[in-house]
Amino acid sequence: MKTLHCLLFLSCWLVAMRAPVDLPLEIGAPLPKGDLVLQDCSGKEITLNKARMNNGLLVMFSGNNCPYIERNQLRTQEICKYALSNNIGVVLINSNIAAADEKAILAAMKTYATGQQYNWYYVADKNAELADAFEANHTPECYLFNQQAKLVYKGAIDDNPGNADAVKMRHLHNAINDMLAGKAVKVNSTMALGCNIKRF
Repeated sequence: MKTLHCLLFLSCWLVAMRAPVDLPLEIGAPLPKGDLVLQDCSGKEITLNKARMNNGLLVMFSGNNCPYIERNQLRTQEICKYALSNNIGVVLINSNIAAADEKAILAAMKTYATGQQYNWYYVADKNAELADAFEANHTPECYLFNQQAKLVYKGAIDDNPGNADAVKMRHLHNAINDMLAGKAVKVNSTMALGCNIKRF
């Protein structure tokens, strides 16, 4: 009996001492790492809180080189322009960077952003710090925050990231409209498919 008590005590102690597990970013969660200083491809330093506008913030994990990014180029441009036109800040995040190549990556990001006519922030996520905080794993992967910087939608731009011609549900567009109308977002979480975000 004494041995059993010792084993139970040891088990409880091990559970208590175990490092806490990061929970996924759930709907209603506050904007993570809002004051982390980020390097925009233009050379400007920003934070997510500073990029947030009166009606909220759209954060999208993206990149320069990925088949899914290529298939979603037009859709990315359209939804980011739509967000900005409705006073929602936009930040695209490139987490697939190695610290040693940061300057070269930023230069490539600037070239890409210019070619895509980005009129919003495109920042480098050194050491995938934001990707980890958001629990983001794919590109493109989207997170929409409201006026109070609370998460109201996460997931894909639409229901067919691989084929724009087969899209039936424009999830992110619908979420923006629900949020602007002061309604609860009807579909607030979807599966994001795309290229994997690498952790270096």
